[in-house]
Amino acid sequence: MSQHVGSMRLRRRATGAGFYSTSSVLAVLFLAPLVWSLVSSFTGDRASDGHGPVGVANYQRLFAYGEGVATYLLNSAVVSTITVAGTLFVTVLAGYALARFQFPGKNILFMATLAILMIPHPTILVPLYTLLKAIGLQNNLVGVALVLIMFQLPFGLFMMRNAFESVPREFEEAALLDGLSNFGSLRRVLLRAVTPAMVTVGMFSFLASWNEFLAPLIFLSDSSKFTLPIALVAFRSSNFDSVDFGALQAGIVISAIPCLIIFTLLQRHYVRGFASGALRG
Repeated sequence: MSQHVGSMRLRRRATGAGFYSTSSVLAVLFLAPLVWSLVSSFTGDRASDGHGPVGVANYQRLFAYGEGVATYLLNSAVVSTITVAGTLFVTVLAGYALARFQFPGKNILFMATLAILMIPHPTILVPLYTLLKAIGLQNNLVGVALVLIMFQLPFGLFMMRNAFESVPREFEEAALLDGLSNFGSLRRVLLRAVTPAMVTVGMFSFLASWNEFLAPLIFLSDSSKFTLPIALVAFRSSNFDSVDFGALQAGIVISAIPCLIIFTLLQRHYVRGFASGALRG
């Protein structure tokens, strides 16, 4: 008996050691590029002669480019904020309706929305450009955000519908018995229950819109409205015969900081959102 217990303990320790060793290796592999970019942003130099300025000078050159990095950061923040707010507004209401109400064509509407995933986004950018130009939203940050909201609808709607379906109906029925309307029960009861799923949808929307390159490239023509990814590519192309790797790495670090902060602050809700939303259905 004691030998059996000892072998089980040894097996558990071996399994734990293997798990932590594998996790450590994966963590190093994922963190290495970030650390390399951070170090290069301070120590990297120009590729033309190998003797360019180092340290904070890389950040100084980056901030002095074009309209200034602050402008491009603000543009990216505006696009991301509108995208996150719009995605949550549409998917929360639509997910609640699909999970709680019966109406003709409900499943067809849901499947049609999911079908957007099967359409390569670059193939519809030209028609969207024509549409935005017709309604006066071409070369407009709001127009870019509307396009990105459409791209985020399938995943967001799938998550929110499953999240609402995972909430017991008794919660909503108790709220209705207390005199609340459907909208009141949604606002005061159900939204708290599906907060992890909302955080997950919001995080995905933010990361996708913050790092989006192709849509802003197509829809924005005024350099003062460029988002940060577009500005970094333009900065790379502005040196003609050389690439300022140090300043580019500084741009990558600046671009990554908001994503890292948001993920660190919301990772607990993010994991719970996947458990309560994506894994239900």
